[in-house]
Amino acid sequence: MKKSEYKGTMIMTSIMILIPIIVGVILWNKLPNEIATHFGADNQANGWSSKPMTVFGMPFVMLALQWFAFLVTSNDPKKRNINKKLFVYILWLIPIISLITMMSTYAIALGYSVDIGMVMNFLVGILCIIIGNYMHKIKQNYTVGIKIPWTLSSEENWNKTHRMASWLFIIVGILFCINGFYKTITVLVVAMVLLVVLPVVYSFVLYKKGK
Repeated sequence: MKKSEYKGTMIMTSIMILIPIIVGVILWNKLPNEIATHFGADNQANGWSSKPMTVFGMPFVMLALQWFAFLVTSNDPKKRNINKKLFVYILWLIPIISLITMMSTYAIALGYSVDIGMVMNFLVGILCIIIGNYMHKIKQNYTVGIKIPWTLSSEENWNKTHRMASWLFIIVGILFCINGFYKTITVLVVAMVLLVVLPVVYSFVLYKKGK
């Protein structure tokens, strides 16, 4: 993996992240001074930001995260093990999430009816399904995947844990898509257990059996 291989992708994704700034400037006089930027499970706004922070601050924060993720991953000592296609998908995650959330934020601020709960559930669900389809192909590295002591110390542990996690991501993705119609906090709790707790427990069990 060479940084130069992803120069075009980083330029395109950076532009996508900054597009909401142009849209925000065009809509500036129509946008309220305080804009709802956080919503609860009931679709009701429970957090607001100033217009400058929303239009300029949020895209630049996302841009910084994008470049941080790229630099950290591209400098991984085991970067050759990272699936190139998966890495490209990862580089598009932040831009897609940023663009959709910013456009939805503007639409709500202008008085349009947007089911932000459904949008976010479907977005997270689709992303989880995509990641799940590639999770089992990830080889040992220090930035992408389930990086815990037992997976990093054993290639067999890594492979088995990621095969199991691959199915978990797909299941969680489907749950989020279904939850787009119901928007219950329960799905978020279940997702945390399935994606965070189970892989760790499974990896630890494999480690103990190996001993």
